[in-house]
Amino acid sequence: MYIKLIGAGLILAGCGGCGIRIAMLHRREVAALHQLVQVLDGMVCELEYRLTPLPELCRLGSEYATGTVQRFFISLADAMDAQLSPDVRLCTATVLNQTKAMPLQTAMELENLGQTLGRYDLQGQINALRQCKQSCLNRLKGLEHQQTQRLRSYQTLGFCAGLALAILLF
Repeated sequence: MYIKLIGAGLILAGCGGCGIRIAMLHRREVAALHQLVQVLDGMVCELEYRLTPLPELCRLGSEYATGTVQRFFISLADAMDAQLSPDVRLCTATVLNQTKAMPLQTAMELENLGQTLGRYDLQGQINALRQCKQSCLNRLKGLEHQQTQRLRSYQTLGFCAGLALAILLF
């Protein structure tokens, strides 16, 4: 009897943990996109007023972020300084593959950013950074729409699924 109760408790905890993890990943995605928007704002300002070279621009941009977004921009600057590839797009892809725990939608935006970095003149580069920022803001709008209810639902569904499974197996 006790083994069944322990098993039911473990099933409930496991399913509830999955719901909590989904909510946590959602929050991490939103935070990373907010940081990327701040980095892009900083990069636009730097380009408009100082015409900063690209590796230095990435280092300065990393100061506006923390965690994986910051590590990405520092690694990208190092990769460009080391000239791992003459193409910024390939450097971006390499650094993204090496950066662990980068949220999916943030990684997609960074990949799109890497395709435009260093390809245009000053005004074209500024426009590309602003377009990437707008794309991030659109993603954020979708993710933050009714975020509290959605996250609560993820967690509740996880625990309810665990409870239902435990009842079925009990």
